[in-house]
Parts: sequence; C-alpha cells; structure tokens
Amino acid sequence: MEKREECGVFGIYSFKKEEVALPIYNGLIAIQHRGQDSAGIATFDGKTIHLKKGMGLTSEVISENDLLVLKGSIGVGSVRYPTVGSSSLRDAQPFKVDFPREGIALVHNGNLVNYVALKNELEGKGMPLLSQCDSEAILKVLAEELNKTEDVFHAVGNVMKRLEGAYCEVAVTGRGELIAFRDPHGFRPLCFGKNEDCIIFASESVALDINDVDLTEQVKPGEVIVVNEKGVERRMVAKSVKKHCMFEYVYFSRPDSILDAGSVYDIRVKLGRNLAKSHPAKADVIVPVPDTSRPAAEGFSRESGIKLEEGLIKNRYIMRTFIMPEQRIRDEAIKKKLNPLKTVLKGKRVVVIDDSIVRGTTTNKLVKLLKDAGAKEVHVRITCPPIISPCFYGIDIANHHELIAFRCNGKVEEIRKLLGADSLGYQTIEGLVDAIGIGKENLCMACLNEEYPTPEAARIAKEMKSKSKEEVGGKRYWEI
Repeated sequence: MEKREECGVFGIYSFKKEEVALPIYNGLIAIQHRGQDSAGIATFDGKTIHLKKGMGLTSEVISENDLLVLKGSIGVGSVRYPTVGSSSLRDAQPFKVDFPREGIALVHNGNLVNYVALKNELEGKGMPLLSQCDSEAILKVLAEELNKTEDVFHAVGNVMKRLEGAYCEVAVTGRGELIAFRDPHGFRPLCFGKNEDCIIFASESVALDINDVDLTEQVKPGEVIVVNEKGVERRMVAKSVKKHCMFEYVYFSRPDSILDAGSVYDIRVKLGRNLAKSHPAKADVIVPVPDTSRPAAEGFSRESGIKLEEGLIKNRYIMRTFIMPEQRIRDEAIKKKLNPLKTVLKGKRVVVIDDSIVRGTTTNKLVKLLKDAGAKEVHVRITCPPIISPCFYGIDIANHHELIAFRCNGKVEEIRKLLGADSLGYQTIEGLVDAIGIGKENLCMACLNEEYPTPEAARIAKEMKSKSKEEVGGKRYWEI
C-alpha cells in the first residue's frame, strides 16, 4: 500500500491492417494498476503518427472520439507514474520525434540509473530534453543511433551499450515498424502474443487476455523484436544476465498475469505457505490487505489451518495510495480506502497479511484501524523480506531514510513496536526465492540484500548510504 510502481507499456501490429486504437485502450485498462498518473496512445495510419496523451486514468484521458481519430493499424500505449521526472503533462508518454525513420513514438517502462549523465551528454550535443522523463532520453538516444545506421538491431545494440538500468521499450515508426526491446537484465516484464490477426507486446499478459490473444512467450532480456510488412524478426543484441525484479511477483503484477517465472497467483500462494512455515501465529482469523495480499493469505490459511475472512473492505473508487505523489495525500486516502468489518474482527486474534513494509506509516495506521475495530491481537505477517536499500530499477524507493527497516537497522522487534503490532514476521530470503522458483541468481533483490546488478547503482547506493537525511534532502539518489 506504500509503494509507487513503474509504468505499463503496450504495442500492437495488425497483420490484417485493422484499426488498433481500441485494442490499445483495452490493453491499457488491463494494466492500469501499473500507473495512474498519466496515459497515452500513438498510432500510425501509413502516413502520419497520431498522438494523444494526458494526465489521469486511461478512461479519463482517451475519449470515444479520440479512439476514432487515432487511426492506424500499428500503435503503442502507456500508463505511467514518475520514477524520474514529475507528475505533469510534459512527462506523459508516449514521446515522439519527427525523425529519423519519418518519426518515432516510444513508450517506456523502467528507470535509468544513468539518467542525469545521459541528459547532460545529450544537452552537450545540442539535444536538450524538453521533459524530466527518462523515456525522452531513451528516445533521443535511439534516434541518434538510428541516424547512424539503417539496421535497427545494430542501432538498438548500441543503445543498450549507453543505458544502465531497467527499460522495456515499444516504439512505432513512420516507416510502419513496431520495435520492442528489453534490457539485458530483464528487470521489468515484457511479453508478447501472436496469432494470424496481430502481434501484441505488453508489460503483463493480462493485456493480451483482454484482447483475446494468447501469450506466446516473454521477450528475452537483451532481445530486439522488429515487426513490419516482411514479418517478425527477433535478434539478441546484448548478453543476457537475468535479474528479474522480485517485487513484480510479491506485489506489482496482477495475480492473473504470467511472468518469466510463471503464474503470479501460484507464486503468491506459495509465498503465503512459506510465511506460515517460518512465522506461524496463534490466531482466530487471517485477514488479507486487499487486493494484492489475497493469494498469500490463502496460502497462509492452507498451511496454518486458520480460517481466512475478509476483515477489510476496500473502497473501489480510491486510487492505489502508493501511486499518489505526496505522503500527506497518501495518508488522507488511506482513511477513505479501507473499512474494517467489525463482526469479523471484534474480540479476535487477527493475522493480517500484507505484501511489504516500506516506510511503515501505512502499516502503523492499519494496525490501529484493526484494534480500534475490536481486534484483541494483531499479528502482522509480511510476504516480502525487510526492504533495507533503495531501488534504482523502477520502484520509487528514493533513498535509505524512507525505509523503516533501514532506520531500525533491521531490528524486527523495534519495527514491531513502532507499528504497534502484537507480533511481526517477515518472509525469509530463502522462502521468497523458493516461492518464485527461478533461482536466486536470476532475481534482483538489491532492495533486500544491497547486491545491485549494475555498477553505477552499486556505487551510488554505497556513496549515499552514509549521508544524512538532510544531505539527501528527500531526493531520488539517481537524480542528485
């Protein structure tokens, strides 16, 4: 409930030359949970790249009339929240340039560690950025490389040499191409589905489901896929060193999505089972924090034998609080978001299951909410291990001082007291790795163990860790 996640991307090429604005819209609705700050669509009709973007949810930004105006059989779409830049229209995606290739419109999911250096480099070459968004920087680097060569694969290979961080990109060009590529570590998910009608790329498979396209496979880390009138061509342009973000499985992705490690739902159920084994509790009822914690609570219930009930009712018309740009706004929204079901809670020993604790402020309010509703005891169980270090790869955990586990030096008992819980149990690293099931070597867990997969992130984290809260000033490390 306290995290702000990255973005969601979507791209489609209709082999039958059918209009794609509506499938893009539907796909963005399916991945709206990945960003509620802004949304946008770009389509190509054979002559012109059409673009519409704005602030708010997809349904607020894209009207029925827009879908009629956004002509074309190739297109891309984005839902976003800012990991770099601000909450403003100038930072909304897609971004577009008029050349090379008769124009390019690009959408991006992830976060560049070397954004500031890249921005300075581009400005030094007379290519200033008009936004504060790393998507624009990636687009301009791609345009620069495509100016040097007609070979898209060679150009993207050179782009990957210049970028450090997490990036999943889908772009449409004025030559009628759809280009998709994923960083060599595969931090963020990107999949595709193909049938005789079309090929679709998306951050999560649920965006394929809503368009009745079956999942084909995941885009490989370091891979480029180009779709044009000649067909579909795939090529590896960088050495793959897989480091998939563990948080996609714990929290970010929809439970009905299929990622690199498989079913998100099944993994979350196993996270709950493993948590019940490592941190059992004597209790009368298990209550999940809706909605992401439900599968884990189900797993905890199966393993422990304690009954599962809906003790917290969610107001569906309140935005996900971690998306909101300020802590004050998040706090106000939390009061309106969850309502305790007193008939379930009163006089009971309650195990409340949540996916993670970042700052701790929301969990503290949650414990108080349950006790005020009559819970006799509140035992907090968290399906993610303690978060002790910032993320540089698309989760908006800006600096160490935001993190309650860092501030408490990882002392669980101290955290428990601050939360007001009767007991507190975190998932173990071993339990997390076991549940995801693809091996520790293929996961990025830097926010849990400080083992950053890229050199600049490791350097910055080490350098900034010793600085005071006042020296950091609340800024994101990679923007300092």
